[in-house]
Amino acid sequence: MSLRVTGGAFSRTYRNTGNGATGKADPATVSTFLLDKYEVTVGRFRQYVNYLNDGGSPPASGSGKHTHLNGGMGLADSARPGSYEPGWDESWNSNIPSGIGAAMSWNRSLKCNSYGTWTDSPGNNEELPLTCLNWVEAYAFCIWDGGFLPTESEWKYAAAGGDEHRMYPWGSTDPGSGNQYAIYDCYYPDQARGSCTGVANVPKVGSTPLGVGRWGQWDLSGSVWEWNLDRHARYVSPCDDCAYLTGPANRVLPGGGFHTPLMPYLLSSNREAVSYDPTNYRGDYGVGVRCARAP
Repeated sequence: MSLRVTGGAFSRTYRNTGNGATGKADPATVSTFLLDKYEVTVGRFRQYVNYLNDGGSPPASGSGKHTHLNGGMGLADSARPGSYEPGWDESWNSNIPSGIGAAMSWNRSLKCNSYGTWTDSPGNNEELPLTCLNWVEAYAFCIWDGGFLPTESEWKYAAAGGDEHRMYPWGSTDPGSGNQYAIYDCYYPDQARGSCTGVANVPKVGSTPLGVGRWGQWDLSGSVWEWNLDRHARYVSPCDDCAYLTGPANRVLPGGGFHTPLMPYLLSSNREAVSYDPTNYRGDYGVGVRCARAP
């Protein structure tokens, strides 16, 4: 299910300790878009693996753009004024196993460590958020699923509640240890802070009833880190339906995960330690994705 995020203007950089936003900077304008209510689950991604195993192909060159923007050209590229979103690059196809035996390849890569929620066959994990997903795989899935990766501005706009500049996606209430606002710092399942042990610390998507964002999305903070479209670079301001699409290899990865400490990673305005290699990084602490779509 995808939910409408009503566009507007906000500041990508700000501080909010519960008494309103201060230090606002790096303005951005985001057009209305759809953002999935939940992170991609094991069950949803299994449909994609089955498609590829049955002869389906990786995305077509140039697909996955925000075609509802700029007369079909997509996002403006902050790194190259006057340039626009290129979409899928065919050189990434080698990272997307397809055809006979593809399922075996996916079974190996998606079980990257003890935090991998993927299983070879459908079972008890189908409603868990998919982990151990790299950026290229996340992008390919969202294209196949009829959408695209959200930009950093789109994702942060949703997490901040747009011009409300929220401290957390749900507001300013401290999330505590009860797993009602966010799944983080290994508090799930028994509210005991400590070292995570593996998949047991990952709940089903939609398990935090008090942590829902302004437009209805669940788990924007905690659960799993969520890949964004942008390359990680200094903000370029102003930003009007923009993304940083040329330059450094690392891609933006916000949101925090089930292992992540509270501060500062769960804050809607966080930009600490949020970039990783798009083809090699799968993460020890749970890396997944949430897709966006044209309105």
